[in-house]
Amino acid sequence: MTESLAELSAHIELKKGDLLQGNAIANGELTLRVAAQNLPALVEFLRSEATCRFSTLVDITAIDYPEREERFDVVYHFLSMYRNQRIRVKVATGEMEMVPSLIAIHPSANWFEREVFDMFGILFSGHPDLRRLLTDYGFRGHPLRKDFPTTGYIEVRYDDARKRVVYEPVKLVQEYRQFDFMSPWEGAEYILPGDDKAKA
Repeated sequence: MTESLAELSAHIELKKGDLLQGNAIANGELTLRVAAQNLPALVEFLRSEATCRFSTLVDITAIDYPEREERFDVVYHFLSMYRNQRIRVKVATGEMEMVPSLIAIHPSANWFEREVFDMFGILFSGHPDLRRLLTDYGFRGHPLRKDFPTTGYIEVRYDDARKRVVYEPVKLVQEYRQFDFMSPWEGAEYILPGDDKAKA
């Protein structure tokens, strides 16, 4: 498997090496790194070139690296059913930068890109309908960013008195925000049965 991926990697580098920022094979998978402006050209090549034929866009997701200048990696997974191979393409992008939409090449990118926009706030240029998909239209923030609080900002509940769904700011007392990661056995003042044998 690794041998065929190495051949594929060498072929892509030979034909479209000018588009790539890097490539690597790890854990039996080939990953290509590409700049945002070169993404459509590379994906079109991967889809239509006879040696590749990655005709199925399986998924688009993202990874948040808040400490980096280019904060996000947008990650694309493709499948070639003709060659029984998978490939991953990564694009690094900043918080205020846009990534080209792939809808013209892979129409299935539509909802994947909307989900990435909703969860991470990454913008896709050329997307015909970029709006939230999993959260409400008035939702504040992007839940999969690492700086988004685990409690969120707004609480949604059904109010029996008003007979409707209501939105309220999250109110948690401070004790629920402090997490004690100490095991119940750490710091215990008594000796557990068997501990005396360990010391001997």
